[in-house]
Amino acid sequence: MSDNEWPDPRLPDRTQWSRPPHEPPLSRGRTLLAAAVVVLVLLAAGGIAWRLMSNRDGTPVAEPSAAPPTSPRPTAPPCPEEKLRVAAAPEIAPVIENAAGALRRPGQRCSEIAVRAVEPGAVLTTTPRPDVWVPSSSAWLAIAGARGEQWTTSGAPLGWSPLVIAGPEAISTVFAPQGRTSWTGLVQGAAQARLPAVRMSDPLITTTGLLGVFALHRATAAASTDAGIAKLQALTLRSRLENAAVEPAEIFRQLAAESDSTTASYEVGVFPTTEQQLTAYQQAGHRVRLAGSAPADGQVDADYPYAVRGGAPAELAERLRAAITAEAVTGAGFRATATKGALRPPAAPERLLGPARQWSGYKSVAFQVLLLIDASGSMNERITDRAGRVVTKASLLRESGATAAQLFGEETSLGMWYFGTSRPGGPAHTEEVSFGPITASDAGRPRRDRLAAKIGSYRPVANAGTPLYQTVLDGVAEMRGRARPDAATVVVVLTDGSDGGTDVKMSQADFLARLSASADPARPVPVIAVGYGPDANMSALQGMAKATGGRAIAARNPADLASGIAQAFLAAHGG
Repeated sequence: MSDNEWPDPRLPDRTQWSRPPHEPPLSRGRTLLAAAVVVLVLLAAGGIAWRLMSNRDGTPVAEPSAAPPTSPRPTAPPCPEEKLRVAAAPEIAPVIENAAGALRRPGQRCSEIAVRAVEPGAVLTTTPRPDVWVPSSSAWLAIAGARGEQWTTSGAPLGWSPLVIAGPEAISTVFAPQGRTSWTGLVQGAAQARLPAVRMSDPLITTTGLLGVFALHRATAAASTDAGIAKLQALTLRSRLENAAVEPAEIFRQLAAESDSTTASYEVGVFPTTEQQLTAYQQAGHRVRLAGSAPADGQVDADYPYAVRGGAPAELAERLRAAITAEAVTGAGFRATATKGALRPPAAPERLLGPARQWSGYKSVAFQVLLLIDASGSMNERITDRAGRVVTKASLLRESGATAAQLFGEETSLGMWYFGTSRPGGPAHTEEVSFGPITASDAGRPRRDRLAAKIGSYRPVANAGTPLYQTVLDGVAEMRGRARPDAATVVVVLTDGSDGGTDVKMSQADFLARLSASADPARPVPVIAVGYGPDANMSALQGMAKATGGRAIAARNPADLASGIAQAFLAAHGG
């Protein structure tokens, strides 16, 4: 290289490698010698390093430099085009994926079968549909069939897993006393705030939600002779849910991340799941341990049918079905047979979907209610109830007091008036429970307890008149003043007769005209009117219900007040 040449321009700094302009020849020679010595030292050091990196037989551990291969490395064949699309419930999807992997061609790194883990309800809302579907309940196939879809099952379900109610062991004595759970116990625990939290998944998306709501309604119906109360008791749980749309997998992910049982009890709480999912979580050895069992008042199985859509690749679908062994299914925690005595979901999909839609569409709004209770003398009359007992109307009302008080959610504000006067000029009504939040106190007692006590000690006034119409007008006016956009505001009136016997008596036509004239579409106050006994003026009650967008109910049962409240609650919350 001449004195005027630049070093390789790829070097980081040219000035460091260029020769000084007036370097004498001797100095230059010394520089070259020094450079040669440096080169020899580097070569020697390199040789030592190379020997240190050599195997005992002298062969190098690795090449000192990455020389390009003389021939390309062999690669696995590309993935074949997907020929069979499979959708499976998340908990059984790994079993299906393993079976699909076993069907790979020799040397193939992936299968021509694509498996997706997806909740059953989501399959029905996406297109295109899979070729093979393994939902977590045959009920989903019936729902799809009602929509005109054709699915053919191949053999018996792959497995079964009963629904269980589960939660952290730290609170197991509350939701599972003596290791036993029940749907009605779950409702009571939530209603009485004995459980820190309750979660369920959307019944229109997941099987635990769909079958859980079905079993819950069956349990509450068996515990009550009144359909309205049974529905309301089921929705009482819905109103208390910490999360009404959480997916089961998310619950277990959250639990797995927790280290403290107390925190998990409040953050996650109690929830329905499948036995298989609970077992899989327990076997993973997480720090927060769970407890759970199948509800004694409503056992129901998740089953896993293998269904093939019309037009799907039949031969490949059959091969996949054959590759899913019973040992693999039971090894994953599923049962080989159905649970003896388990509830069978209704064959008609609509009977299953009706409660599910009501549950899913529930409106979480504040509930404001004013109870108007007839305290006139006619409530002392004797009647025969549905059970054949000869009792007074008043005694039937007293029997419903405790039940009625428990039906209101924590978001409720309420008040109660009695109407009936023994003298012509007396007040049409008296306030027995002041209006306010049910969680607050009234006269030194929790408002819920005071309501129950008042109804339980109810005594009609002998020979009192019935200022029904004036009381309804006053009650509607009172609640219209309290109406707000974020709350459902209603008046529930219970009476056994017609308006009369007081100075404020008016005709039905006059009453309905005044009621209609006071209506305000921006602040609706529907009237839920419950007519007690054969003498109740149902025509008047139906008129006031129609004028306000409410409902009229003919009643003769100890639970009729509670039934009226249930009707109001369901109407207000989208039921």
